Amino acid sequence: MKYEWRKKEKDIYIPKQQPQLVTVPNQHFFMIQGQGNPNNEEFSNRINVLYSLAYAVRMMPKQGYTPEGYFEYTVYPLEGIWDLTEKGRQQDSLDKNEFLYTIMIKQPAFVTEEVVERAFEHVRKKKAHPLLDEVTFNSMEEGLSVQMLHVGPYDDEPKTFQKMDEFIASNQLERMSLTHKEIYLSDFRKVEASKLKTVLRYKVRQKI
Repeated sequence: MKYEWRKKEKDIYIPKQQPQLVTVPNQHFFMIQGQGNPNNEEFSNRINVLYSLAYAVRMMPKQGYTPEGYFEYTVYPLEGIWDLTEKGRQQDSLDKNEFLYTIMIKQPAFVTEEVVERAFEHVRKKKAHPLLDEVTFNSMEEGLSVQMLHVGPYDDEPKTFQKMDEFIASNQLERMSLTHKEIYLSDFRKVEASKLKTVLRYKVRQKI
């Protein structure tokens, strides 16, 4: 039976439309950093190279190599950590050209450094991507976090962030940084803006 993250990892990937406190465990990702407006081609190119690697891992058995511990699974969704440059922080209105981001795709537990090397080799041979060498494979443990499902356009996210901020304030919590995580449950290229589903997440800690 295929492993479905939507069913097996509901607590961190399928939140409700109200703030909730979760503990996000250590996870491994293909990651790539960037700066600028996510509506430009450079952002799309970064998404493409991540998916090329993610599907290279997913399809390995069909390419003649089955990693130890491999199981059938659905490729995880695109995720991103978002920040602003110092210039962007000082501006009165949001300038998307000043975004700093790290986008990523989670990998299953069986993915080792050897599997990663094979994935890079496969992508390099099949169709060398100009951004391939910018991708890294790293672990990340977000720990205690507040998250909420946002439904609608990305530009409406501040309304959801406000609810999360109110939840944090009323539960003796505080944000650990000004960055936030987004998990894209919908493909923005195929789904109309009003129906986009995005998980929004802050890392938090209890106030002392």
